[in-house]
Amino acid sequence: MDRRDLLRAVAALPLLRAALPDQALAQGYPARNITMIVPFPAGGQADLAARPVAMALERILGKPVIVDNRAGGGGGSVGNAAAARAEPDGYTLLMTLSSLAVLPEADRLFDRPVAYEVSQFMPIARVLADPTLLAVPVSAPWKTAQDFIEDAKKRPGQITYGSSGPYGTLHVAMEMFANSAGIKLLHVPFRGAGPALTALLSGTVQAIAAAPGTLKPQVDDGKLRVLGNCGARRIASFPDVPTFQELGYKDVEMYIWAGLFAQSSLPAPIATRLREAMAQVMASPEVLKSFEASGSLVAYQDAPEFSRFVADDSARLIAAVKKIGRVE
Repeated sequence: MDRRDLLRAVAALPLLRAALPDQALAQGYPARNITMIVPFPAGGQADLAARPVAMALERILGKPVIVDNRAGGGGGSVGNAAAARAEPDGYTLLMTLSSLAVLPEADRLFDRPVAYEVSQFMPIARVLADPTLLAVPVSAPWKTAQDFIEDAKKRPGQITYGSSGPYGTLHVAMEMFANSAGIKLLHVPFRGAGPALTALLSGTVQAIAAAPGTLKPQVDDGKLRVLGNCGARRIASFPDVPTFQELGYKDVEMYIWAGLFAQSSLPAPIATRLREAMAQVMASPEVLKSFEASGSLVAYQDAPEFSRFVADDSARLIAAVKKIGRVE
C-alpha cells in the first residue's frame, strides 16, 4: 500500500466506525424482548390492533413482543410521551391512534406544556383505518341518526356521550358530528375506548363514537345499535348503516386509524427490519382473520405511504380541534 492509499484508508476509518454500530445493531436485532406501548386500556381500537400484530411479530422476529397498556393523560398522551422519550433502539414501539397529532395541539390550545411532538416519531406501518360509528344502547329511544339529532335539539346538553379522553379520536368525532348537526351534547371523558364502552353498556352514558371492531361484538350480541357512519362510504361490517354525508352532513368525516411507530432517530437498518417484518405481519392469514372477525379490515400502509397519510389526516384533525376550541 502506498502513502496515498494509506491516507485514504485512515481518512475512511471514522466513517467505518460510524457505520459499524448501526450495522451491528441491525444484525443482532432483536436480542431481547420488545415492548409495544398501547396508550389506552384494553378493549379499544389500538389494543385490538396491537395484540394480533404483537403475536405475529414474535413469530417473525423470534423474540417476545410485550403489549404494555399505558393509559392516562386523556386521549393517549401519557403512553405516546413515554414512547417518544424511549431509547431509539427498536425495543420500545408504539401502537397508537389518529389522536397522536391532535394532543400536542390541544396542549397548545390550553397553554400547557406539550407532552411530545409528532416529529419525535417515525411511522413504521399503518394497520387499521376505520370510520368512527355512532352507537347507542338497543334500549335507547333513537332508531335513526335523525331521531337522535331531533331529540338532542329539544334537550341541548342533556344527552351524554363517552370518549377516550379530551381531544382523543372519539371526542373529536362526536364534536365534529355535533357541530355539523347543530346540537349540543354532554361529553364524559374516560381513560380509553374500553372504559367508555363499558360505561355505555352500563347506562352511565347514552352514546359513543367508536371503531367498528370495538362495537361489532356488542351489536352482534344485541346490546348496541349503530345509527351513523362518519366515513365517506358505507362499510362491509355495517352495510345498512348510512354515512352522515348521505344524511346531509357533508363535513362529517372521521377515521380512527391505528399504526405502529418508533422514535424518529431509530437507526435506519432497524427501521428497515421492522418495516420488512410488518409487511409479513400484515399478510399473515392469522392476522387477516383476526381483524376480519372483529369487523375491522386490514388497511396496511408501509412507512412512506403511511407518513404521507399521517401528515394529511393530521392537518384535517388539527383544523377540527381548532374549530372545537377549548373544552374543559
